[in-house]
Amino acid sequence: MDFELVEENIPKAKIRVIGVGGGGGNAVNNMIMSGMTGVEFVVVNTDSQDLARSIAPRRFQLGTQLTRGLGAGARPEVGREAALEDRDRLAELVHGCDMVFITAGMGGGTGTGAAPVIAQVAKEVGALTVAVVTRPFQFEGARRKAQSEEGIENLRQCVDTLITIPNQRLISIATERTTLKEAFAMADRVLYQAVKGVSDLINFQGMINVDFADVRTIMHNKGVALMGVGIGSGERRMLEAAQNAINSPLLDDISLAGSTSVLVNITGGNDLTMHEVSEASIMIQEEAHEDANVIWGWVVDEDAEDDVRVTVIATGFEESYLNQRKSAPARSPWSTGGGGNSRSNPGGNPGRGGAKIQPPRSDYGGTQSRPRNPFAPRKGSAERSEDNSYDVPPAGNRKKRY
Repeated sequence: MDFELVEENIPKAKIRVIGVGGGGGNAVNNMIMSGMTGVEFVVVNTDSQDLARSIAPRRFQLGTQLTRGLGAGARPEVGREAALEDRDRLAELVHGCDMVFITAGMGGGTGTGAAPVIAQVAKEVGALTVAVVTRPFQFEGARRKAQSEEGIENLRQCVDTLITIPNQRLISIATERTTLKEAFAMADRVLYQAVKGVSDLINFQGMINVDFADVRTIMHNKGVALMGVGIGSGERRMLEAAQNAINSPLLDDISLAGSTSVLVNITGGNDLTMHEVSEASIMIQEEAHEDANVIWGWVVDEDAEDDVRVTVIATGFEESYLNQRKSAPARSPWSTGGGGNSRSNPGGNPGRGGAKIQPPRSDYGGTQSRPRNPFAPRKGSAERSEDNSYDVPPAGNRKKRY
């Protein structure tokens, strides 16, 4: 009997990343320059000058009749109206996408106002819609903070999953010498790792594979999500990375115990062992809710050398649980009060109970040193793309490009 080997053309999920406003545009620039692949990049903005500085392959100007390319003036209502003006063209932009990431810095005009409109359009065409946005630093002012909270609430109602990055929490892993430029670059790096942590699991065949259906299970109609990132090196690198992810300042003191769905991306070199991965997986499962659906993938990065990285995205939080955490008193990242971690709160209300973030104390290996900054840029970033197309509203016989 003869057997014929047939080479299958396996379809890939179509993933589009849309950077909205100045903050979203900066985040997309960083993703491109970091060499991120497997997704299509688009930036949209009301500010034509800012849009012209983008290195994204596709650039889309919003609300030209309303703003004349001069921006939204830090007014979310103008950003929203600009997006509504171009709603039909936005629908064409996301048509045929399996998954749409929307990234923005909340608190300004275009990102805060337009992102919910774009998200609603993406959901209407059937795309799994995930927003990854930042809350402003404290020094950006009370008005920007208030606008960001209103925008985040509007966005939450329009997406499948909303990952919010509290920029102020990044101060806890920065140093006194961290410049303003470096602080915003760190925030861009977090957005990059959130998108990459999910998209890589879909796009790249890992040693333990996760497909689009798995990701959809974790992220479809799940509401607010939280992300933790940890890196490790040396003899106990996987446990160090997993523990640092669980204790990440980005989790904002919310324990994985409140999550019913967890997506884990473990990335490292070819020398990762099954024993290492198993230990890290068990640790994360023990931290999660006892009935949580934990899906994890193992992706090989040949450039990782000795480092390993663990990205945890937790979803499915009860709204009452999140509201309880919101009502907890805010703490300074430089707090010197006592406290423990989530593992010291068995049987009580899930969460860290306002405990100060400390160098993780692991049941698996004693006290660790101060975690390395997982948001430092990697060497060997890709060169900027030369294939740029700038989508402006049609005039005369100008051809539209999406």
